[in-house]
Amino acid sequence: MKQRTLALALAVLMLSGCALIDGGRAGSKEKAIDVNMQQAGELAEKILDDTLAAIRPGVETQRGPSSDPICTDFKNDGTGTGQVSRRRHVMTVISAERRGSFIGIVERHWKKEGYEITDVVPNKEMPGVFARTPEGFQLSVNFGYKGQAFFSVSSPCVTESKVTEPPRKPLDPDSPEAKGLPYIKSPFWSAETPVPSPSTNGG
Repeated sequence: MKQRTLALALAVLMLSGCALIDGGRAGSKEKAIDVNMQQAGELAEKILDDTLAAIRPGVETQRGPSSDPICTDFKNDGTGTGQVSRRRHVMTVISAERRGSFIGIVERHWKKEGYEITDVVPNKEMPGVFARTPEGFQLSVNFGYKGQAFFSVSSPCVTESKVTEPPRKPLDPDSPEAKGLPYIKSPFWSAETPVPSPSTNGG
C-alpha cells in the first residue's frame, strides 16, 4: 500500500473525473494535470510518504510549514491557478559521514519511480538532490544548518481551490522538536563512520 506510485494516484483521480491532459507552457515536456490545489496537496503528501518509506532504516520526521501561493499565470478560461508545497523535516541525526548514503537512497528511489533528476549537490556537509515528476511536481531533499535534512515537494500550477492542510503536531516550545533541529539518535544514521560497503559486510 505504501509503495503505490504517483501514477496510480493520478489514475484514481482520472476515475473521479480528473485526467492528465497535454498542455503546460510552450516547449515544456511536462504534462499539465487537471486537478485542484487540494488534490495536488494530497499527491505531494503521497510523494513524501512513499519517499520516506523507501528509506531504510527509517527516520523520524515532522511536517514543515506548507505554502499555497497563487501562480502568476492563468488558464485559458481566465480562472486563477494555484500551487501547493508540502515539506518534511528530518528529526533523526544524520552524520556527515552518512549523508551521502541517505541522499543516494532517495535519488535511487526517485529514479525508480520514473522521476527526472535535475540536479545533485555532492557536498559532504550539505548534499542534496532535486527531481521533477512527469506531471511537473518539483522534489528536493537537502541538508542545511546543523545537518538538518529537508524534504520539499511543490506542485505545478493547478486549479485554485480551498486547501485543507494536514495536521501538524502541537509542539512544546521548550522541547527539542520546537527548536527545529535534529535530535533523535539512530544507531545507523548517526554513526560517525561511512556506511560499510557490501564487501566489508561479507555480502
